[in-house]
Amino acid sequence: MSLPRPHRFDVYIALGGLLGGLLLVGIGLATRTARDPITLFDGPWPTLVPLTVLAGCELLRRAAPRTALNVGTVAICADLTTQGNLASILMFTDVIYAAVLYGTLASARRTQWITGLLTVAATLVPFAVWRVPEALLIGVAVGIVAYGPAATGWIVRNHRDAAEAAHLRAEQTALLAEKDRAQAVTSERARMARELHDMVANHLSAIAIHSTAALSLDDPKTSQEALSVIRENSVKGLAEMRRLIGILRDSSGDTQPVAAPTLDGLGALVAGARTNGLDVTLDAAHGTVPAPVELAAYRIVQESLTNALKHASPGRVTVALARRDGSLTVTVTSPFGGGAGPRAPGSGAGLVGMRERVALVGGDFEAGPEDSADGKMWIVRATLPVAEGNRE
Repeated sequence: MSLPRPHRFDVYIALGGLLGGLLLVGIGLATRTARDPITLFDGPWPTLVPLTVLAGCELLRRAAPRTALNVGTVAICADLTTQGNLASILMFTDVIYAAVLYGTLASARRTQWITGLLTVAATLVPFAVWRVPEALLIGVAVGIVAYGPAATGWIVRNHRDAAEAAHLRAEQTALLAEKDRAQAVTSERARMARELHDMVANHLSAIAIHSTAALSLDDPKTSQEALSVIRENSVKGLAEMRRLIGILRDSSGDTQPVAAPTLDGLGALVAGARTNGLDVTLDAAHGTVPAPVELAAYRIVQESLTNALKHASPGRVTVALARRDGSLTVTVTSPFGGGAGPRAPGSGAGLVGMRERVALVGGDFEAGPEDSADGKMWIVRATLPVAEGNRE
């Protein structure tokens, strides 16, 4: 298996250490004399072997720190049998430092323990054997060469890991913030779509139906009545559109928020439906309910009447609100099936919007045809919880 390519900075360190060692050999500067008892190979040239090996270990200090440490340990031991080279010692300390900094966590901890134990042993054993204070200097030297670089590498590693963890947390926080922002934008767009649909759909549906009637029936009186309804719904729809635009665009000149409709306005809503041609009865016994539930109930009734105007057969439409067992039940019943008169096409967005509104307040929603004593009816039924937790 081929060794990884060395880092450029490691190449510079290896070259610097090798050239520095050669310079020391050239001027005859060694760490021990030929008369030293541990010197087995006299002369400056034997020091070149461990010097060259340690320079090669520097090439692997980042790419393969464990291999560099093992080979470097053998090389520094070999250097002890020669007159020694200061550059070899310095490169070995850097190899230990790099092994702790770039190696695995287990290897870094093991290196710390081993160098610490060697320092203690090099301090106690010579002193116990020779019984002279100078023997303690051996432990000091071993501590400087071995344990000092290992401890420094451990400190730098901890700071590096802490910085990486902080950077990772910052990235995760940024991602979560972006996700929350995207969800908020999506939620706001859905809310705007519901409000826009609920505010103008009933007016546009009435306009479409009555304009079709005006075009298809050759009766001046009927056309005049249809045009009156069309004008009334057009004016109301434009007013609501202007208020909505005033919320979305600060420069529109109408930046006051539109007051949220309440259940007290159901009478006016039903009256408008009757003006548009629906036979509607209202039975509202709701009392005081939280604002989100009140808005959802109003919009459900509004959209149900719009759908009845577009799709229901001729007949009575009933709107009933009742509060029982901690919930508000909204029921809108209309004759099912196509009517004889002209009707406006639907997209199905109204049912989706009603279901979304009910889900936002934690309620249940169902809509569909059911058989009854009066024939087949289309029934919209929503159950909205009115517990204190829903109040805003």
